[in-house]
Amino acid sequence: MATFTQFGRLLGISARLLRPLASRGGPITGFPSQATRVSNRMPQNPIWVIPGRTMFVQTQDTPNPNSLKFLPGRRVLEEGTMNFAGPREAYCSPLARQLFRIDGVKSVFLGPDFITITKSDATMEWKVIKPDVFAAIMDFFTSGLPVVNEDSKPSADTAPSDEDDEVVAMIKELLDTRIRPTVQEDGGDVVYRGFEDGVVKLKLQGSCTSCPSSMVTLKNGIQNMLSFTYPRLNQWNR
Repeated sequence: MATFTQFGRLLGISARLLRPLASRGGPITGFPSQATRVSNRMPQNPIWVIPGRTMFVQTQDTPNPNSLKFLPGRRVLEEGTMNFAGPREAYCSPLARQLFRIDGVKSVFLGPDFITITKSDATMEWKVIKPDVFAAIMDFFTSGLPVVNEDSKPSADTAPSDEDDEVVAMIKELLDTRIRPTVQEDGGDVVYRGFEDGVVKLKLQGSCTSCPSSMVTLKNGIQNMLSFTYPRLNQWNR
């Protein structure tokens, strides 16, 4: 059962996604500025330092009690995000492979400057997994190895394309500028999968994947925002 803190965080996500937008003819507003988001989303847990190492890692809770966001204090991916649902998918990422060696790690999500770990056992306490994750992250970043192999860069799902019509271009812009930054603050992401016959296809990743309450909140917020901004959209698929 979600705690009062987790419930409050879910309401915060919904509030950020559902804030009133400007009129359709003007610029989109209603989301907090970057400065506001940074000040409101500072890591809540203390810094962890391992003696003899110059790197330290912070953690930040997510709406999903089974997912925890780790901030190594440096760039993780130069662009995009990558989701690894299991060890077999981590063949292209030395960092993800190392994290999957830790007992209790179910999935690994890589963001621009964070790593979200989802544990496999809800009854296992984070204090059991955290030390191994901290050590693995520190060891990896001091090794000099690439986070992902050179030939396996993240796909730019919202990159502009010559085949995009006006609606698709606006959907991608809204996802990149308003929705994805907010979702990534909570250790997840929303990936664009296509638009056909008025249906927007999206995929939730990271901490959003296995948290039913978070998924409902994000669905309502994203769907309402897209429908309000672009009335031509009649439904969406997740």
